[in-house]
Amino acid sequence: MISFKIMNADGIVIIEPSGRLEQTDFDQLTKGIGAYINEKGYVNGLIIHTKNFPGWESFRGFIHHMKFIKDHHKKIKKVAAVTDAKFMSIAPMVAHHFVSADVKHFGYAEMDAAMKWIHEKD
Repeated sequence: MISFKIMNADGIVIIEPSGRLEQTDFDQLTKGIGAYINEKGYVNGLIIHTKNFPGWESFRGFIHHMKFIKDHHKKIKKVAAVTDAKFMSIAPMVAHHFVSADVKHFGYAEMDAAMKWIHEKD
């Protein structure tokens, strides 16, 4: 399950997975972020905030996750992985091959640092 909130004034989306990721999570995320992108044109930052990466409920969930990334990565300026998951600590090194957004890893307790980084002008 994914909960998310859009901070309209800042153009930041905070995503908090709380269980294995499912297809319906990405359907809802696509609907919410898609509407914001249609209105504003882009998202300044996307923060993934989770103590540990929960994985996917099924292969279908994984496929929809990849589709979400493919469909939205050009409209998101920065992605902050705010997590203690070891898997996500290598995300910035891998992501630059597949997405146009700047990606940076922060420890789970470093939400303030992640927000500051997203607010920084390039």
